[in-house]
Amino acid sequence: MVKLKFVQSNGTEIETDAALGMSVMQAAVNAGVNEIAAECGGACACGTCHCVLPQEWFDRVAAPQDDEIDMLEFVIEPQPTSRLSCQIVVSEDLQGMEINVPDSQV
Repeated sequence: MVKLKFVQSNGTEIETDAALGMSVMQAAVNAGVNEIAAECGGACACGTCHCVLPQEWFDRVAAPQDDEIDMLEFVIEPQPTSRLSCQIVVSEDLQGMEINVPDSQV
């Protein structure tokens, strides 16, 4: 298991354990992070799992693929380190990762 920390827009932190191989989106849903709606269930088709990573974590995860880059154009207030949490796979390298949920997800 890998520990992840979700920081909601109001500052509330939710820490959770995530299984290797699951998506960060699924970890958020399992942990009750309400701002991660995950309406498409992880198909990279809606943007409702938008998150913003601190730069050091953004640099550590695999680069986004073209379909994710395209979908990020439609989220409200994208940031340079925006990602769709459904496209980030939990690995041991993500131990302790902080994931910020933007105001636009509320």
